[in-house]
Amino acid sequence: MNEPKFIEIIVQNHLVSHGFDENNEEVVEEVVVENPRKKLLRVDRILSVSEKYILTSYGYDRLVYWEYEGSYEQMRQLLGVGE
Repeated sequence: MNEPKFIEIIVQNHLVSHGFDENNEEVVEEVVVENPRKKLLRVDRILSVSEKYILTSYGYDRLVYWEYEGSYEQMRQLLGVGE
């Protein structure tokens, strides 16, 4: 079965995790956007999917929690999970 290298999703606000501070507290930057946008997301960067967020690896050892449009079931289908 051929898995796509990229999926197209619509993303909105997102959280960028920059790592941890000296007190072991996660350093998170909240990014609020006015309009949702289409994004091509490389499948091998996806670490997990929840009903609200797609967690992806990002440059410089950061993680990004993307809010996405659509349902969890639609995301499962798009990724070919559970077929």
